[in-house]
Amino acid sequence: MKNNFKIALTMVLAMSTFLAACGKNDNNEPSPAASSSAPTASDSASPSAEPSQDAEPFTVSLRHIQIGDAQKFRKAILDEVVKRTEAEVPGLKFELDGIEDAANRFTKLPAEMAAGNQPKIFDLFGGNADALKYAKAGRLLDLTPILDELGIKDKFLNVFGQFTLDGKIYGLPIGGSVEGVFYNTELFSQNGLNAPTTWDDLVKAADTLKAKGITPFAMGSQAAWVPNMFVNTIIGRYTNGFPNGIVTGEVKWNQPEVVTAYNLYGDWVKKGYFTKGELGKSYDDMLNEFAAGKAGMMFDGSWRSSAFKEGAVAANMAGKVGFVALPALPNAAGDQTSLNANYSNGYGFSSDLNDQELAAVKSFIKNLYSDEMQLRGLLEDGVLPSMKLSDESLAKVTDPVVKQVLDVMKAAGSTFVHFDAIAQKSVYSETELQLQKLIGNKASAQEVGDAIQKLQDQENAKTK
Repeated sequence: MKNNFKIALTMVLAMSTFLAACGKNDNNEPSPAASSSAPTASDSASPSAEPSQDAEPFTVSLRHIQIGDAQKFRKAILDEVVKRTEAEVPGLKFELDGIEDAANRFTKLPAEMAAGNQPKIFDLFGGNADALKYAKAGRLLDLTPILDELGIKDKFLNVFGQFTLDGKIYGLPIGGSVEGVFYNTELFSQNGLNAPTTWDDLVKAADTLKAKGITPFAMGSQAAWVPNMFVNTIIGRYTNGFPNGIVTGEVKWNQPEVVTAYNLYGDWVKKGYFTKGELGKSYDDMLNEFAAGKAGMMFDGSWRSSAFKEGAVAANMAGKVGFVALPALPNAAGDQTSLNANYSNGYGFSSDLNDQELAAVKSFIKNLYSDEMQLRGLLEDGVLPSMKLSDESLAKVTDPVVKQVLDVMKAAGSTFVHFDAIAQKSVYSETELQLQKLIGNKASAQEVGDAIQKLQDQENAKTK
């Protein structure tokens, strides 16, 4: 996965819409348990068939995570796709179930997968801990023949790595993202600060803002995945072979480089670089603090760019936000041009479908994974496309923050995924628990690394 994102970027910026086909699967896992009753792409009629007034009504469950005002642009795209699909498929009515993403990923969907009663269409993360595990259990629909039937497989970028098992595709990333530093250009200008593109400039900005009574970094650590984004990036900068090496034993959570990364975060907490009381602040609180001008910077995913446009939750910040990669860390062993960037979130589909439901799935895929919707996702929501867009389409990007995101991607020397796509779920949960202990000054960086590695060793031993 280390170079997949850069390959994807090259293809995004390419002149032709029909360049190279999707990348090969590098996963050597065994084939998933096949369901003898699982439908194939040829089991039903084309989803574009004319609707019949006499069609038998049926419903299809659709689980999504587009809830709240910050997700309204993405939800609008989903609603349009639902409307078009219902119009195309005779008798179809979707039952939408919108829930918070962590609740879906870590609680609800795992329980449903274990029981075999997963929704027909659902938000899905890629990687060993999610998509590939469910594929091995035979719970996910093999989408390879459907992509071939619809003629869109070669229109995707090299984005299927976290969704591919034994050469078969089990999920479709809706788009990509890169994580970095959003900063308030107005505050920086008022305080004579340079854009935080070097480590010295970043630290100077933090110290200057703090001295002025302005929080350097807005942070909401009530849900530990939020600060984990920053930790993931600094570990990747300090350590070679991360995160893939954590499940092979090549990288240890308690090795000096990783402990140094945790120490850095802990030191910044003690220096007051993050929001006071961050453990009681939500992800939305983090954005609100930044948007109110009470914090000068915010480490977040590129998807947040959609919050700073007209009609969005932080529209007051339009024209006042910049985006840069985390600057190179002094004396760090990892690739300092690397980025935490990947195509890890999209949709999966149940392997338990009847003919009507399969027709609905095909139509849903056709309508959502199109040039029109991919461009809308980029323009309206700041989601980097998972499909190839023409130069003409990319020229429509006028949002300055999105343009900066594309520039950051272009400059990346390599990429790595977030460790929640690699680590076992119990290990990832332990990283969240231990990070919150670090933030609360209840554990040292070394104790954090030791605790996580102890569980990592136990989980790795299960696969040997």
